[in-house]
Amino acid sequence: MHTKSDSDVTSSVDPSSPRSPKRQLYYVQSPSRDSHDGDKSSSMQATPAYNSPMESPSHPSYSRHSRASSASRFSGNLKKGRKRNEKGWTECNVIEEEGDYGEYFYGRDKGLTRRCQILMGVFGFVAVFSLFCLIIWGASRPYKAQVTVKSLTVHNFYFGEGADTTGVPSKMLTMNCSVRMTVYNPATFFGIHVSSNPVNLMYSEIAVATGQLKKYYQPRKSHRTVVATLEGDKVPLYGAGASLAVSDDVGGVPMKLIFEVRSRGNVVGKLVRSRHRKLISCSLVIDSHSNKPLKLKNSSCVYD
Repeated sequence: MHTKSDSDVTSSVDPSSPRSPKRQLYYVQSPSRDSHDGDKSSSMQATPAYNSPMESPSHPSYSRHSRASSASRFSGNLKKGRKRNEKGWTECNVIEEEGDYGEYFYGRDKGLTRRCQILMGVFGFVAVFSLFCLIIWGASRPYKAQVTVKSLTVHNFYFGEGADTTGVPSKMLTMNCSVRMTVYNPATFFGIHVSSNPVNLMYSEIAVATGQLKKYYQPRKSHRTVVATLEGDKVPLYGAGASLAVSDDVGGVPMKLIFEVRSRGNVVGKLVRSRHRKLISCSLVIDSHSNKPLKLKNSSCVYD
C-alpha cells in the first residue's frame, strides 16, 4: 500500500458530489522499522485508521472485529518474537500456555494409581502367604516326636584304683554300654530330623559314661529304633568311689540316664519349621556282673 497525499485524497473524494457519501478519513503515523530509537517508539501512539463506517468504534460490529484483529496480531507477534529470538534479537518474555493440564494431571494420577495397585498387590500376596504359613505352623505344633527308652545294656564295667590328670589318687571307672530307644513321628504331612544333646549316664552327679544319638531323617507316620552308645574311660570318682564299691557288693549300682531329644520338621521348606524338644530322665540300677539288657519300664522314665 502507498500512502496518499492530502491532495490525492481531496481529489478522490469530492464533498460536493451528491453520489459520493461523506467518509471520515483516519491516518496512521508509525515510526520507521529501521529506527532503533526506543524512546521515540515508546512515546508515540498509533491512531487507528478506519476506511469504512463498519470499522468505526461507534459501530456495533466493531468490538468483534477488533477482538479478531487483536487475536491475529497477538499470534503474529508471537511468531515474530520467535523468529527474532532465533536470529539473535532481543528476547521478549512471552507466556505460552500449551497443552491440556487436565490430561497431564489425569495421566499423572493414573500412573500413581497403577503404582499403588502394584504395591497393594505385592503387600496383599505377602500378607496372605504369611497367614498361610502361620496356619500351617500352628497345625504342625501338636505333632511332637514320641520317644520311648526300651533298655540299657552294659558291655563293659571295670572299677579300680588310679589317678586323675593332676596326679590325685582316686577310684576310677571304665564303662561301655548302649541305650536302645524307639522314635515315632506322628506327623501326617512332613518328616522330621532327629538329633540329641550328649546322653549322660550319671552316678552321684558324675557323668561316668557319655554318648550321643546320631542325627538322621525320619519320614512321616513312621517308627524307628535307634541305639546310642555310651562310653567312659577311667573316669575319676573321688569321694563317690567308696559308695560305688558298697553298692556293687550289695547287688546293684543306682544310676540315672539323662538326655534330650530334638526334632525339627521342615513344613514349608525352610520358611516354616516345626521344632520340638523332649527331656528324658530314667532311673535304673545296673548290675555290673551281668551283660543282659536291662529293660526299663514306662514308670522308670520321665518325659518332659
